[in-house]
Amino acid sequence: MFDLNAAVVGAGFIGPVHVEGLRRAGVNVIGILGVDDAETQRAAAELDLKPYASFDELLADDSVHSVHIATPNRLHFEMAKRALQAGKHVLCEKPLAMNSKESAELVELARQTGRAAGVNYNLRFYPLNIEARDRVRRGQVGDVYSVCGSYVQDWLFYPTDYNWRVLAEEGGALRAVADIGTHWLDLVHAITGLEVEAVCADLKTVHAIRQRPKGEVETFKGKQEQPVETESVKITTEDFGCIMLRFQGGARGVLWVSQVTAGRKNCLRYELAGAKCALEWC
Repeated sequence: MFDLNAAVVGAGFIGPVHVEGLRRAGVNVIGILGVDDAETQRAAAELDLKPYASFDELLADDSVHSVHIATPNRLHFEMAKRALQAGKHVLCEKPLAMNSKESAELVELARQTGRAAGVNYNLRFYPLNIEARDRVRRGQVGDVYSVCGSYVQDWLFYPTDYNWRVLAEEGGALRAVADIGTHWLDLVHAITGLEVEAVCADLKTVHAIRQRPKGEVETFKGKQEQPVETESVKITTEDFGCIMLRFQGGARGVLWVSQVTAGRKNCLRYELAGAKCALEWC
């Protein structure tokens, strides 16, 4: 067990996953805060945790050492900032903030407070990805001169598929790129150490109008099993896109990202081409 107590903000799709992951790692989880009292009470009962009535109450709890932020994107910056200012360690779901200015402010605040702060990009820790990183660092691949790959899903394939992430005001102006594409980019960076210095992207919104159910919609469960009343919502975030990358040192890359590729549930692939050999993961 670690001498560390954690609390989780967000009790929807990913918050309970944080609770399980923390417990598996031997970290004591004290409490949870949901979007409203009903969600908080439900999650607290299911997970055997203390229900917090507000974010203020959570931050005022001196027994909480670290805060895991698993809320909609638009809330990340303010919550992470307040948690750091309250002296808490922070692990935040991506994106860290809605723009680079806010992200930079949080990085500087973490330095000033001396608290541990991180963003939850978990794919880099898969055993084969760690092996790929080690082979690159040992020079077995040689200089990496190209990286290509994709990250595709189908959970937003139909115009009747809906989730808060499709709204720019909730998730940000970029959706497929920010929601899953950044996992691919982080993974490639973790393995190769290559820094992106220029990009060229062609993005497309397939469903400019989506049907939003009048009621709660769970992530990855946006497909309604029974007919429900809906309302039309205009969508400006992209459903898919292609991104060309230029890395420092001259390497090139291409990423295809999509949330409307039928039959693909959560498919990430990459191929690294080096001077000595190539590595592929799919």
